[in-house]
Amino acid sequence: MPINYIYPEYEIIRDKNKCIKCKVCVRQCSNEAHTYDEELDCLYEHNERCVNCHRCVALCPTRALKIVKTDHTFRENYNFTGELINEIYRQAESGGVLLSSMGNPKPFPVYWDKLLINASQVTNPSIDPLREPMETKVFLGKKVSKVEFDENGEVITKGYPNLELSMPILFSAMSYGSISKNAHEALARAAQELGIYYNTGEGGLHKDFYKYGKNTIVQVASGRFGVHKGYLEAGAAIEIKMGQGAKPGIGGHLPGEKIGEDISATRMIPQGTDAISPAPHHDIYSIEDLRQLVYSLKEATNYEKPVIVKIAAVHNVAAIASGIARSGADIIAIDGFRGGTGAAPTRIRDNVGIPIELALAAVDQRLREEGIRNEVSIVIAGSIRNSADIVKAVALGADAVYIGTAALLAIGCHLCRDCQSGKCNWGIATQREDLVKRLNPDIAYKRLVNLLTAWNHEIMEMMGGMGINSIEALRGNRLMLRGVGLNEKELEIFGIKHAGE
Repeated sequence: MPINYIYPEYEIIRDKNKCIKCKVCVRQCSNEAHTYDEELDCLYEHNERCVNCHRCVALCPTRALKIVKTDHTFRENYNFTGELINEIYRQAESGGVLLSSMGNPKPFPVYWDKLLINASQVTNPSIDPLREPMETKVFLGKKVSKVEFDENGEVITKGYPNLELSMPILFSAMSYGSISKNAHEALARAAQELGIYYNTGEGGLHKDFYKYGKNTIVQVASGRFGVHKGYLEAGAAIEIKMGQGAKPGIGGHLPGEKIGEDISATRMIPQGTDAISPAPHHDIYSIEDLRQLVYSLKEATNYEKPVIVKIAAVHNVAAIASGIARSGADIIAIDGFRGGTGAAPTRIRDNVGIPIELALAAVDQRLREEGIRNEVSIVIAGSIRNSADIVKAVALGADAVYIGTAALLAIGCHLCRDCQSGKCNWGIATQREDLVKRLNPDIAYKRLVNLLTAWNHEIMEMMGGMGINSIEALRGNRLMLRGVGLNEKELEIFGIKHAGE
């Protein structure tokens, strides 16, 4: 066996008794893991090309296919696992950086699963969300410190620009280029129907989507792709991307092969050229520099839109957030190390950053201690998987959450983690026209609406069980949480007691 031969990770199992040789699998696999020999009238599997996207399994009319993980193995070694050995082989062959997508898969603690929610019993009655008022509406942005009235009792205090959400959920930044136009349309339409917001990511705003501006957050990243006055004015809020959870301290890279005519026009770069975002903003090297950009964006939009600053969850995140709160930003978005992305250096994704649960608790506590918690709202991201995660996040101090991977799963993603290839069989992380059309935005947006409608109902039920009738009353209410299996330091950072106390 040659040194550079790496045994396939997955194997395609075809039941010859069920297979009718319809060749759907051949037509549907963009990786060409299935081929048909006309002379021999035989279907062949190319396991080395399979990424386990389930497209062939889902569409096989006779259910003749399944994908299994190979049982091929290296000699057992807990230090040098088979995965590590194969990665070394790949880099020794190519000399390149390993790329991965869709979030950190390593078995780090998932703290959401170690937090439990309180419930009312006798002394504090629960609330029935079906029959009693229950408020999940959220306002994101700076809050006034006091309200003043004139002699007629009319409010004269002028508020700050805020985002109004029907529920504490937004769609994460995913750029046009990293995902398809149809995927972007689904997110935009769902945000509009739900009364929430979606984020353009760093790829600009396609001309067809300006009509969704009232439900759009436009992003300004280090590459400044697609940024112009009309773009800034089109959105309901502006987000300055300083970092993201999947790759803290690292810039972005969209290969030139994905920069077609539409993406070229949207990003305002030549067709076929790589879109490279530098790691830092070359005009931001301090909180003072960040403050200048914040106010430049506010000035450009007549102080009518809140400005968000997005950072990755890193070890000194509380101190960074404190500085951002004083920079004039209205909202801080914090992205944990499990955050997904189309492509990130594997070593960065798996080893840099901290869990969003710990980052959120540390930031909320720091801002409260400094008396500036109401100066900014906090939105968190990085593997929000269900409605219970959202309730726990709000109780730890978040105003709202971004969801990305969960949203993509709702519209058809099968988490095959091959986004970087641009061959997404489900029409999401691709720009190939034949693949993009596989995602029907009419169906996809409705699935997003269904998902978040269900989550919002569950949020109300959980709040009702706690005897709480509004998200605002839950925010930062850590008495509603208890920990299980956490050590003393973790409990201290979360600011909660252990279950049983």
